[in-house]
Amino acid sequence: MKTILLSFILIFTFMNISYSQKHDCCEEETTTAENKTKPECCEESGTTGSDITAPNIMATFGNDEGFKNEHPEPLAFTLADGKGKMITYKTSDGVDANGYEVRADNPTNNWVFLFHEWYGLNDYIKREAEEVAATLGNVNVLAIDLYDGKVATNNDEAVKYVQSVTNDRALVIINGAKDYAGSDAVFAAYGWCFGGSWSNQAAIELGDKCKACVIYYGMPEQNLDRLAKLKAPVLGVFAKQDARITPEVAGKFESDLKSLNIPVTINIYDAGHGFANPSNPKHDVTATKDAKEKTYTFLREKLQ
Repeated sequence: MKTILLSFILIFTFMNISYSQKHDCCEEETTTAENKTKPECCEESGTTGSDITAPNIMATFGNDEGFKNEHPEPLAFTLADGKGKMITYKTSDGVDANGYEVRADNPTNNWVFLFHEWYGLNDYIKREAEEVAATLGNVNVLAIDLYDGKVATNNDEAVKYVQSVTNDRALVIINGAKDYAGSDAVFAAYGWCFGGSWSNQAAIELGDKCKACVIYYGMPEQNLDRLAKLKAPVLGVFAKQDARITPEVAGKFESDLKSLNIPVTINIYDAGHGFANPSNPKHDVTATKDAKEKTYTFLREKLQ
């Protein structure tokens, strides 16, 4: 009798703890534009973003002090004379999304979607959008805001914002941008770090409308079934000294793409994570120049 009673108590306790953990997590849900969707622990299996792995892996890096230290606080910079402007556009979940748009001088259906690194859509990313538009010419550029208006000024904020992005909301934002561009639009996806990972996801999501995918030291998709949906050729830029998105990770990504007959070119520079970020005090000017030349050549070939 005592054994049966003890078993009952243990089962009841386990069930209560499990319920409490899930209930506590679900209480974090808000209805604001900052975090419309539920935390992932509350999402049911089979949701739109449930087969995505890479951004989730990158989000866990935020708990790693070493990774945080690879992202020094941005040097001060204000974009004073940009051609572009901030816009909002509609999304399927009813919460407007944001982006920094630079339109081509002449009408074009070519679009480059830019994805910010973990500090968010700050003036550095806006400057990158201006540079892409000026360098390529016949493209519209939209730097997509995955943080719904938030911009980090330090690592603690960056970790918070990275880990608040849900796969479902990010996909809604990307698909809203696709709709905003119009049914005749063709795309390239281009991003750095956390945004490099989402550049990969956007290229998958855009299907055969996407003509090029550029990933700078972002965690590539690990799920081969999802990766097989990618239609665009890939240019990967990685860092030899990166302790987490390592040359081995880049090599595995290259092998996976080749096994799926997806064209890929991987470049690995003897530099650290975030080397192409001009806000980084450890910004590697030489490696960045070479990587950008390859990036612009790649984008010109695929979009024009």
